[in-house]
Amino acid sequence: MNTFCSGFADDLEKFVQYRRASGSWNEYASHQNLVYFDHYCVDNYGGAPTLTQEMIDSWCVKRDTETSGSCYTRTLPARQFVEYLSCRERTTVKSPDAPQLDKRKYIPHAFSDEELSGFFNACDNIIPYKNRPASVLRKIQCPAFFRLLYSSGIRTTEARYLRRTDVDLIHGVLNIQKSKGYDQHYVALHETMTEVLKSYDTAANKLQPDRTWFFQSLKGSFYGRDWVNDNFKKIWASANGDPKGMIPYDLRHHYAIENISSWEDDSFTFSEKLHYLSKSMGHRWIQSTLYYYSIVPRLADKLQEKTEAGFNEIVPEVWDEEG
Repeated sequence: MNTFCSGFADDLEKFVQYRRASGSWNEYASHQNLVYFDHYCVDNYGGAPTLTQEMIDSWCVKRDTETSGSCYTRTLPARQFVEYLSCRERTTVKSPDAPQLDKRKYIPHAFSDEELSGFFNACDNIIPYKNRPASVLRKIQCPAFFRLLYSSGIRTTEARYLRRTDVDLIHGVLNIQKSKGYDQHYVALHETMTEVLKSYDTAANKLQPDRTWFFQSLKGSFYGRDWVNDNFKKIWASANGDPKGMIPYDLRHHYAIENISSWEDDSFTFSEKLHYLSKSMGHRWIQSTLYYYSIVPRLADKLQEKTEAGFNEIVPEVWDEEG
């Protein structure tokens, strides 16, 4: 079915076919933004039979609600379309300059295997202080909580807000209902992580019968962000020294790059795998997932090789995702 309805819908379809054939087309974000551009032209310029300079210029104006990176991503397919027509001498319309991108702010820590091994060993060897209830609870919760972040890539917010009813320990599936990207999505756990959560759940039941939250405080509520950050820093310091600005969110970043780096060519294409990973991580946009990969030294070239597209086309900016 033709998703375009403007006077130049056929040209848009040919452009998409060309990009697909060249292996440099994002079937999700890029295609959707091109459809938005097509509908914008219909809504604002009626049945105009051809593309005009006013159409592309007005579309590429940065909106008050956008960052420069968001504007870049939204307008990129339309600008590429203009260049496509121009190279074939089918238009005199000029593609507007791309917006100046914001400087990236977030540079996560690249974990070594030794650091992670030391961190989780320290988690497993927490010594309760005078067997106080909060300290005993910390001993059983931290190993499970941080392994869950590491093995699933979920946000710390999503882990903190998990209710017992959201965790299917029979099938190994999390029902993420509190999420920044999607209203709801499901995360399949590795069987070893499911076993860790089963053991934790059994131990937690002895201390907190009939609890509501999967990781519940002594007050009967979910934990705040400070509980996650403080425990991460304390445990990390005991195993590896000064955290130096590291945050639990870095475990999510690690999950993303480890997954993408491990993909090999098989029956599933890179874009298909990326789509599934993005859904699992609760991202609304695939660029959010690719960003984690792009900021690791020396991996930007590998990313471009895998997607056959330019770096800034794929990952234009930091996407604001709460840890």
